[in-house]
Amino acid sequence: MDIYEYRRMLATSPMPPAFARRLRQARQAVGLPQDKLGVLAGLDEGTASARISRYESGIHEPNIAFAERLASALKVPTAYFYASDDRLAELILCFGQLDASRRKTLLTFARELSEGT
Repeated sequence: MDIYEYRRMLATSPMPPAFARRLRQARQAVGLPQDKLGVLAGLDEGTASARISRYESGIHEPNIAFAERLASALKVPTAYFYASDDRLAELILCFGQLDASRRKTLLTFARELSEGT
């Protein structure tokens, strides 16, 4: 598939890929413009806005190393970008905000719930 076919596919799909949607949501949640996010993640000021725009529109997806830098700049777990289910993405965000003790408690609770089904 060439880039033009990919763009046509994106234009006809009902919503952008999960990574693109979640990146935009996380960026908007903290109130950062695209160029500032790009610079925080290590991009050159001159190309930062265009690169982030391409990621948010789903034209391109960054490699995992750069996705980790974006996640760090936005203070979200990297896995949040890749969750295909919205509820799972929300759970990942919540988990990322917990301290180590509460993460352990949540994991114990989740295991108990899953064993009960």
